[in-house]
Amino acid sequence: MSFLNQEILDEGILNQQRQIEKEVAEIYPLIGQLQPLTCLLQEYMDDPIYVNKLTKLTNVYHSLRRVRPDGNCFFRGFGFSYFERLLENEDEWKKFKALVMGTKDQLISQGFPKFTIEDFFDSFIEVVNRLGGESKMDAEELHRIFNDSGTSDYLVVYLRLITSGQLQKEEDFYRNFLEGDKSMKEFCQQEVEPMYRESDHMHAIALGSGLNVGIRVVYLDRGEVTTNPPEHDFPEDCIPSVYLLYRPGHYDILYK
Repeated sequence: MSFLNQEILDEGILNQQRQIEKEVAEIYPLIGQLQPLTCLLQEYMDDPIYVNKLTKLTNVYHSLRRVRPDGNCFFRGFGFSYFERLLENEDEWKKFKALVMGTKDQLISQGFPKFTIEDFFDSFIEVVNRLGGESKMDAEELHRIFNDSGTSDYLVVYLRLITSGQLQKEEDFYRNFLEGDKSMKEFCQQEVEPMYRESDHMHAIALGSGLNVGIRVVYLDRGEVTTNPPEHDFPEDCIPSVYLLYRPGHYDILYK
């Protein structure tokens, strides 16, 4: 294939990808409205395995908030869910704010570029500062902020950077999860820091550990039918503050 033909093919693929992203953006808000969990029963009404599991799940969780399926759903769902919690807990907000204040210097000390880190940190802490205190926002404004793509994406990027920093800081532990011959730094640069890259248990453990926030992920798949959907806590033995529903390739927010 000639260079020109390859260039045309690459441009065509890129345009197709942009069109798909545009269609997804038109259908799904970044963070949806609260819905009863039973809404998923309608989606899977012709699938007895999912209906069985969802019926069991509705005995524990009552509501769902959908997150746009763009590869950032884990980080965006985590951020909104935990920030929503902090609006109702002043003491926890103060502790979290103090922890976040130290993340910028920690990341810079690990070799992350100062200019980049400061830009994303400033946007992140500006929102965190308004989760409590005299200038406290309400839940409606938090929802608006997370649906403003500019601000919302900056929040996601900083959560990704915190996760990358934690993975590299505790590399001796996390390298056990790596596959292939990538270094931890290469893995983070390729699979953690870039937007739209999907997340797995390693991201969840690192983010939860780095921010001292327990994350419970409920897995809804086509596995064993007779049992309840499995739940996993990240990091292990934590007290969950954030609840996420995982369906293959995607996370939404759960509410008890």
